[in-house]
Amino acid sequence: MASNYDKLTSSRVAIIGAGVSGLAAAKHLAHHNPTVFEASDSVGGVWKSCSYETTKLQSTRVDYEFSDFPWPNRDETTFPSYVEIIDYLEAYAKHFDLLKFMNFGSKVIEVRYTGDGETPQMVDLGAYGNLLPGKPVWEVAVQSGDAGDIQWHAFEFVVVCTGKFGDVPRIPTFPANKGPELFKGKVMHSMDYCKLNKEEASHLLRGKKVAVIGYKKSAIDLALESALANHGEGGQACTMVVRTTHWVFPHYWIWGLPFFLFYSTRASQFLHDRPNQSFLKTLFCLIFSLLRAVVSKFIESYVTWKLPLEKYGLKPDHSFEEDYASCQMALIPENFFEEADKGMIRFKKTSKWCFYDQGIEFGDGTTLEADVVILATGYDGKKKLKAIVPEPFRTWLEFPYGVMPLYRGTIHPLIPNMGFVGYVQSNSNLHTSELRSLWLSRLVDGKFKLPSKEKMLEQFSKEMEVMRRSSRFYKRHCISTFSIQHADDLCNDMGLNPRRKSNLFLEAFSPYGSQDYRLDQEERK
Repeated sequence: MASNYDKLTSSRVAIIGAGVSGLAAAKHLAHHNPTVFEASDSVGGVWKSCSYETTKLQSTRVDYEFSDFPWPNRDETTFPSYVEIIDYLEAYAKHFDLLKFMNFGSKVIEVRYTGDGETPQMVDLGAYGNLLPGKPVWEVAVQSGDAGDIQWHAFEFVVVCTGKFGDVPRIPTFPANKGPELFKGKVMHSMDYCKLNKEEASHLLRGKKVAVIGYKKSAIDLALESALANHGEGGQACTMVVRTTHWVFPHYWIWGLPFFLFYSTRASQFLHDRPNQSFLKTLFCLIFSLLRAVVSKFIESYVTWKLPLEKYGLKPDHSFEEDYASCQMALIPENFFEEADKGMIRFKKTSKWCFYDQGIEFGDGTTLEADVVILATGYDGKKKLKAIVPEPFRTWLEFPYGVMPLYRGTIHPLIPNMGFVGYVQSNSNLHTSELRSLWLSRLVDGKFKLPSKEKMLEQFSKEMEVMRRSSRFYKRHCISTFSIQHADDLCNDMGLNPRRKSNLFLEAFSPYGSQDYRLDQEERK
């Protein structure tokens, strides 16, 4: 493996990643002719690399589209498959001529900060500085292929869009001599399962005692795939090993009312805490905390009536609002509990487990025989990011709260000339990534200025307090209960009208989506 240290400076802006966030960033920064580095051979991100045969979007098309590129069949009420989503993203890239910026098969393995030659200090909490200073301040090492040459590039500004999911699996730790090395069967992470084609996946699951570790959306989909693969003679049940239960939903209607009425309108979000709220607003939220609890119980009552959560011991011990505030709401596949009723999906709740030679041993002393164990335990986005970000920025990456202190979900006050898109979750990640990319583009163009580093950290601290009060899972870094105010803040910075609806009634009671932020001719200037 050779290295070329003659740094290329073909453009001023680099974008790392060509998933949803990377595409949005490339489109809005296109006038800077950015260089986009993508490790895989195509656009699509996690939709391309981390999807199963049965993976679908958890919403309709109109809730997952770019503001200026509607789906051709956007009025269909079915949820699109991952294949349809990849087709949509590829069509978006072609329509806006983004492929010319793409460098596929180019994996960023390291970045270095050169700056003005001095090591940045955390004590400097003054002005953030010019995003395009007129000379390169970042050096980016890019590897072509699995073991290809390393080429260094130099840029003035780098946008990181590698996301929180995919690439680096989160693997549980085990006591000595209790790990997967003891197990005589097959152990794999869901990321590796995604790489199997339909025939390979069926061969892996068919006639096997499968244990799926986890109870998030990927684990639920995996358990269903295993159950379906084991229909017929010789079929075996799949067991889900569940540590923490979360609220799951059959659809987006609650006792005949659309779900968006409860959390996705200005009126509903007015009941929740938000950053920078006045004393009167804080008092109002305190008074109406009982109403928020009633809304959460109202939703929970429908879910427990509609789904057999109590029957299978899957009813969470925390409120639905905590799951929504941490972006952990998931739709259950229509036939999931049908398979459970047939005995093809079983559940084992446990806080501790480890391996033994024939399968899994639980904290209560019981065991589960298994042929295949699939770890649907998520991804370590922090590890992926820390692998390329240099010191001292690596140490500051999650200072001081254990999550990235991103101002407007995009700028880390302590890391110069670098933006991050796709790291703060919301109830619509595509929509927020697009709006933040527009905001970032106008910031780079000098249309508005950032506050001081100290002010940006103070703003994030206020957001963190809201998330901390809303959910015990606050470190997931989700803004779903104040997503409209977040969009308002972005619009105000850009000089756009944050009120995007045509009348007051719609402004109060209609949900906000990507189409509301489609810019008119005057706003594009």
